Amino acid sequence: MNKTIIAPSLLAADFKNLEKEFERINPSAAQWLHFDVMDGINVPNLSFGFPILEACRKLTDKFIDVHLMIEEPHRYFEEFKKYGADGLTIHFEKNTNIEGDLKKIAALGMKVGLVLNPDTAVEVIEPFLPHLDLVLIMSVYPGFGGQKFIEDTFERVKKARRLIDLADRNIILQVDGGVSTANSRALLESGANALVCGSALFKASDFHAYITELQKKY
Repeated sequence: MNKTIIAPSLLAADFKNLEKEFERINPSAAQWLHFDVMDGINVPNLSFGFPILEACRKLTDKFIDVHLMIEEPHRYFEEFKKYGADGLTIHFEKNTNIEGDLKKIAALGMKVGLVLNPDTAVEVIEPFLPHLDLVLIMSVYPGFGGQKFIEDTFERVKKARRLIDLADRNIILQVDGGVSTANSRALLESGANALVCGSALFKASDFHAYITELQKKY
């Protein structure tokens, strides 16, 4: 993969002006759109579901990267596919049938992702690497946008990159939480090749220039 994947996080968008936000997102160099789904049980917050996903699908042709922070996510895989998801990422934590869930996502023709919270050992991804298209390293605790980036993330990304390379798998390594131009280059140098960016990007004075800066490795 030559160019860093940038995924604007819809959680940070202005929902009073959603169409206008897509007027910024669509012509930008961002390849993906990050779509957080929270149920208030798995994480202490609620976000959006199928109606917003369906609306977003109509507003963009970009890859919609859905991050599921919900209980028993397998119950809704088919619906997320139906309403426009291109990829689903599920949490390692609280899941007793990870391999089965990953296979179900793949069978539906979506990209398959596994996400780790900041306090989960990176090594747990090893047995699942043959089933994955994406590994997501959380650099904040999931639930709310605008949190401070956890510095230990750099080492966690390096560990994940080593495991992916040892497995000889072409897996995207993504980071989400507190990502900005202040830490993006160090994350890319640590081995990440996809960055989710929310508050810093949507508040930037120049949306397009900020994405260009996020993509720079050196």
